[in-house]
Amino acid sequence: MPLLVEGRRVQLPQSATDLVRAHPLLEERARLLRGQSVQQVGPQGLLYVQQRELAVTSPKDGSISILGSDDATTCHIVVLRHTGNGATCLTHCDGSDTKAEVPLIMNSIKSFSDHAQCGRLEVHLVGGFSDDRQLSQKLTHQLLSEFDRQDDDIHLMTLCVTELNDREENENHFPIIYGIAVNVKTAEIYRASFQDRGPEEELRAARALTGGPMVSIYDAKTEQLRIGPYSWVPFPHVDFWLQQDDKQILENLSTSPLAEPPHFVEHIRKTFMFLKKYPSPTNTLFPGNKALLYKKNEDGLWEKVPSPRSSK
Repeated sequence: MPLLVEGRRVQLPQSATDLVRAHPLLEERARLLRGQSVQQVGPQGLLYVQQRELAVTSPKDGSISILGSDDATTCHIVVLRHTGNGATCLTHCDGSDTKAEVPLIMNSIKSFSDHAQCGRLEVHLVGGFSDDRQLSQKLTHQLLSEFDRQDDDIHLMTLCVTELNDREENENHFPIIYGIAVNVKTAEIYRASFQDRGPEEELRAARALTGGPMVSIYDAKTEQLRIGPYSWVPFPHVDFWLQQDDKQILENLSTSPLAEPPHFVEHIRKTFMFLKKYPSPTNTLFPGNKALLYKKNEDGLWEKVPSPRSSK
């Protein structure tokens, strides 16, 4: 079944601009979202999702009440929610394999057993801008097409992407919204930025930089964040990249050099340092090739779950 807006089938392919013109309610929602001030989201109850990660939970979760992601330039942040059981998935898509990622997003919501109850699937797409290479435009088109191809009815509720999320300054284009959060209990979606991107921020970034596919990082049943075990081959020319100046790193490693947030280069350098230190992570970072587990403590902050000692 197709992608729907206000109960009507969306006619694809068409640009985001044409889509909202045909559906004034979509246009109004995008305008309201763009007009919000950015909220600083603290670590309590937050599950931060990095690029090429997916997290899903429901209002029954006693540990996580907010899913969020930011630093999206050409990337899109996708929120899929079932209105019946409140199961909510947030993911940060970069266009590396949209065809495989959309079914993953769908299945993550269906994994909540009471999926069949009353309610419907609603999707929100935010991010991207009018970039020179038209990467955002391509990703918008891919996501709309793939959601339209799924078997279930999916209701498009928010479309604030690409040219609808674009501002111009001195003839350069920038995204208006770089990050969003969703309140799993209330379903509210709002503009957000995050100080705390942990845990294991560098390890997770290294996995994405070395080409790892989309992965689910959270187990809602145990309320635990599960990182890994991941493997990667040594990243080529790490020393070369670490010697380059900021301009070289920006121009060669960003999809949109002028639009990146100020900490982009520092973030890339830290990730390269991490890859230099751990060229092959399997045994060094994941003892016994087991996942690293984290759980929220009483203060709402992540704490490592000690791994069970294997008997010798």
